[in-house]
Amino acid sequence: MSDIASKTADPPASFEAALAELESIVSTMEGGQLPLAESLAAYKRGAELLQYCQSALKDAQQQVQVLERGVLKMFAPGGDDTEAGRNDEP
Repeated sequence: MSDIASKTADPPASFEAALAELESIVSTMEGGQLPLAESLAAYKRGAELLQYCQSALKDAQQQVQVLERGVLKMFAPGGDDTEAGRNDEP
């Protein structure tokens, strides 16, 4: 059994660990030296890791939105300072 196939059921320890493992799988598969069965196992593991990473990023994005709610305001180019400068005539 390959190293990739043995990790199929193991959840990643963190986003960073999942990303590192995914990069390793991509590199190994790009080498083209894996037998078909191991390539399929690597593809399956890669798909699982991709789903995990996407979910982790979505969760982080939602947390940021909650933190920003009510704190950030829309940027209005040409705000009060700019308008005041335009009204001053020599």
